[in-house]
Amino acid sequence: MIIIISCLFFGAVAGWLIRGGGEEHPNHEHTHIDEDGVEYTCSMHPQIRQNEPGQCPLCGMALTPVSNKKVGESSPFVLEITPEAVALSNVQTTRVKFGKGSGELTLSGKIQINEQRLKSLAANYAGRVDQLYINFTGQEVQKGQKLATLYSPELVNAQKELLETAKIKDKQPALYQASKEKLRLWKISEAQIAAIESSGEVQTQFDVFADVAGVVIARNIAVGDFVSRGSSLFEIVDLSNVWVMLDAYESDLGPIRKGDALSFQVSAYPGKEFKAKVTYIDPVLNPDTRTVGIRAEATNRDFELKPEMFVSANISTSQAGQSGLVIPKTAILWTGPRSVVYVQVGNKEAPAFEMREIEIGARLGEDYLVLSGIEEGEFVVTNGVFAIDAAAQLSGNYSMMTRPKVKTLDTPEAFRKQLTAFVQSYLDLKDALVKSDMKATLSTIDPAKSNLDKVDMELLDSETHEIWMELLKPLQRSLDKIAESKDLDGQRKHFETVSDNLIEAIEYFGLIGNTIYKQYCPMAFRDNGAYWLSNEIEIRNPYFGEMMLKCGEVKETYLPGKKVASTSDKKPNGHREHQN
Repeated sequence: MIIIISCLFFGAVAGWLIRGGGEEHPNHEHTHIDEDGVEYTCSMHPQIRQNEPGQCPLCGMALTPVSNKKVGESSPFVLEITPEAVALSNVQTTRVKFGKGSGELTLSGKIQINEQRLKSLAANYAGRVDQLYINFTGQEVQKGQKLATLYSPELVNAQKELLETAKIKDKQPALYQASKEKLRLWKISEAQIAAIESSGEVQTQFDVFADVAGVVIARNIAVGDFVSRGSSLFEIVDLSNVWVMLDAYESDLGPIRKGDALSFQVSAYPGKEFKAKVTYIDPVLNPDTRTVGIRAEATNRDFELKPEMFVSANISTSQAGQSGLVIPKTAILWTGPRSVVYVQVGNKEAPAFEMREIEIGARLGEDYLVLSGIEEGEFVVTNGVFAIDAAAQLSGNYSMMTRPKVKTLDTPEAFRKQLTAFVQSYLDLKDALVKSDMKATLSTIDPAKSNLDKVDMELLDSETHEIWMELLKPLQRSLDKIAESKDLDGQRKHFETVSDNLIEAIEYFGLIGNTIYKQYCPMAFRDNGAYWLSNEIEIRNPYFGEMMLKCGEVKETYLPGKKVASTSDKKPNGHREHQN
């Protein structure tokens, strides 16, 4: 009995503990998140969240994995997700490389009749169709072949006039010639007129002959029909030469020129290639399809090419030989002149992707030239880019739809080139401070001031001129202070002012040439922190020199042509993690 009672007691206690001590759990909606911090949501309905992949119950779209984990303090441009989320979204990347345009562009279209070889055979005189020798469309005819026979009361009367005037042609030659001319206007040949005169009999029926060779594509008459003069009897087309009609989008139109050679294939003859040349480019854009018609002419010797066949064509454009950085078109999110790509900045263990605005150039086949915004060797997302962008938007990061306000202003290239020359002098100054060499530091001041004076503010408009003036005065003043300083501490103090104002200038006006890195040391000036610029990613601290040479971190990368957002990182307060 003691054993039984003990078992019952301990069983009741265990059950009470399993149920959570008797605490009631209200039945309410909640978000499920797995142990790895990954949850799945719908890009169209972000309120739908669950801890496993599936479909949205509202719209049926596949749920997108997002991460609730944050690795440190992230930039709003950078999306950090888990390796599992990368695998589920099938994210793939491609290395940005230097490439050369193949000069080929792939377009689709159809075979069409060459309208210049289309002939409409019209009645030269009114009459009744007594007989047809062409009974169906698609029938081939030769030039001079009999097509139909007509009975024409008007023609009968005209023949009678000819025979009567022939009797008095010696007395009334003008009347005789007028009756013959009337028949000529109805396309009655001289041989037929001579036969009428010699026989002295009126013909009641006249034959209609084909004046071109080709295929009958339309028969507009039947036996017994009465036709008037000018009525279309048959439409005949010569299919020995056909048109290849292609559709080109606006982005494809630039390199296409008249005379460009192209090759095309049709499904009916796999592996067989046909040749043609571009002969016409439609001057008007189709507002419904947003395409422009491209027309090429192709020889159709064996009549293998049938009108309305679909074709896939490769055009050898004038782009051949163009070269530069290229990326696949699947990597680009189109948002206008400046499009968006996602650049891989993390690793396999901690994947991260940075949203980057780029300026694209001409299309090179399935790739696009990149004018600015990325560098050779970087990896861009080419598959799963929409999933990455949707996850960024749901996470509150910048995305294709929520882009930051741009800080960089439109500035003449000549001004940016002069500012870049001053940056080079600044880098010499920074290197001297890294070495803690006062004399070397002083020797860099005059070249820096000289290059600063060469920056021509007259190149700027009123808005940018005012911004530059606010930055120029502290730059000049700080360079003078560095030259007057008696120790390294004083030089470094005024170097910080030069750095801060030069960083502002770069973000407003941009640079030309090499990549520049904005770096930060949180321990400079008694943990107040300080920024500087470097042309190499490796940390070389100018505020401590050899004492703490590698103390710092890269805060931002200024690529040539890359615009800077107005939400640039400000100087942090207090101590932060850093390399030491």
